[in-house]
Amino acid sequence: MQDFIMVTGMVISQIPVGEYDRRVCILTKEKGKISAFAKGARRPGSRFMAATNPFSFGQFKLYEGRNSYNMAEAAISQYFEELRTDYIGAYYGMYFLEVADYYTRENNDEKEMLKLLYQSLRALAHPTFPNVLVKCIYELKTLQVNGEYPGVPEGEWQESTLYALQFIAGSPVEKLYTFTVKEEVLTELQNISEKYRKRFMDRHFKSLEILETLC
Repeated sequence: MQDFIMVTGMVISQIPVGEYDRRVCILTKEKGKISAFAKGARRPGSRFMAATNPFSFGQFKLYEGRNSYNMAEAAISQYFEELRTDYIGAYYGMYFLEVADYYTRENNDEKEMLKLLYQSLRALAHPTFPNVLVKCIYELKTLQVNGEYPGVPEGEWQESTLYALQFIAGSPVEKLYTFTVKEEVLTELQNISEKYRKRFMDRHFKSLEILETLC
């Protein structure tokens, strides 16, 4: 008799396997980042077709296989459909998924990263919140969550920029996307987050490269 586990998480990547199957990477609240095999997910009409797309958030019923988990059921509560119809927003979202994939590990406590990813995608989908500001906040908070945020960099910064940095570092994830800034402050936040990303994130992010050609 198979033993099933239930996890809450988000699909952060998927690759095709064979003619009809998919292997997905899921960032979960209970087990960190795990991989799962979804049989027949690419077959037309499959119940797993939408559930195995990136951004899909919900509950997954799994059982252990030889090299990964196998998906038995999926109940998706949020597909982030707004990002699927927003070309630029989708690439921001894919970049966020790539960053989450870079930082998270299997069997680690990744609750905060999952929460940060979810809330950041919600902010991206909000039409009045600037994507560039969401990106800055996400990058800086990711460093803080993972113990790499070095604090305020040396230099002459506007007082509002310093306040924003303190707010991002000190606020719970649920409160992050509750402020906006003036253009000149946003420019300074961009400069700081870019500097820190290049310093701490030792990876080439494909989605970011595409974003930089589009924006």
